[in-house]
Amino acid sequence: MPRQKTQSDDLVLRHALDLMYEQGPEALTFAALSKRCGLSGATLVQRFGNKAVLKQKSLLIAWDRLDADTARLAGSVPRTPEGAIELLVGLTGQYGTIDTYAEGLLILREDLRDPQLRARGAAWRDQLCAALDACFAQTGVPAGVGLLAATHWQGALLWWGFDPKQSVERYVEQSLRDFVALILDTAAGPFHETVER
Repeated sequence: MPRQKTQSDDLVLRHALDLMYEQGPEALTFAALSKRCGLSGATLVQRFGNKAVLKQKSLLIAWDRLDADTARLAGSVPRTPEGAIELLVGLTGQYGTIDTYAEGLLILREDLRDPQLRARGAAWRDQLCAALDACFAQTGVPAGVGLLAATHWQGALLWWGFDPKQSVERYVEQSLRDFVALILDTAAGPFHETVER
């Protein structure tokens, strides 16, 4: 690839992120990124300093994408339990195949190792749970069901990973439908009446 004279940091970081998703976080080196984006290794070192900074800045872009996708989906679904299912199934599309999901766990490992990236994960959890809570607001279920729904979603992804016979979206949707039916039945049933007394 001919050397480019200029590329924005954002574009270079997107190349770095793609490299990590395709080949794993350990594949991100200045040499590999140089081949990918066309800038010299020396230019990349001058811009980003070291591999840890490069990796962190790249993963922050991934969090920006996830925040934007979550806000877009949350703004497009109805404020109903069905909307909560649509939101989570919509977010599930990023996982794709079992190989993509497994590789994504390596990226998650990097997020968990870095305090700033962990903070972004916690902030995203809060954003997602607030959107899910809004979907259940008129159902009479207790506050905090958004966190339960998000937790169930993440668990469903993991269980699908052990037995990926069907698409991840189909598996997750059915699992979420079962979960939502149980939550709504419990909220309307004798247990809910006993708790309210």
